[in-house]
Amino acid sequence: MANGIPGTVGWFDLTVDNAAAVRDFYMAVVGWQKQGVEMTDGDETYLDYCMVPPGQEQPAAGICNRRGSNINLPPVWLIYFTVADLEASLNEVQERGGRVVCEPAAAGANGRFAVIEDPAGAVCALYESK
Repeated sequence: MANGIPGTVGWFDLTVDNAAAVRDFYMAVVGWQKQGVEMTDGDETYLDYCMVPPGQEQPAAGICNRRGSNINLPPVWLIYFTVADLEASLNEVQERGGRVVCEPAAAGANGRFAVIEDPAGAVCALYESK
């Protein structure tokens, strides 16, 4: 995740069945370059992608395969809001009429995330930096 400041947007990603094809689409349409991120699902290794804007070094977004911990994510551009305390935020989600769509999972070596649905049905993710 690019940003660990609570209350801000930390990342965007898209989880799809064929990440390589969608990666190529956005490389052609938006001009992004790719950085492969090695992932594992059981004994199988595959690549997800961080997408880098032209002339930049830092990724702007991710394009991921719908596998492993991403199997239940919808095929939408998912926004990640950074929070100070993931458990406290998830409690607030449920107390205020939202629901947890995907339980907390690791987000690389530096954090955790969970996918939620707000009371209006909009889906987003909450991210806590370690």
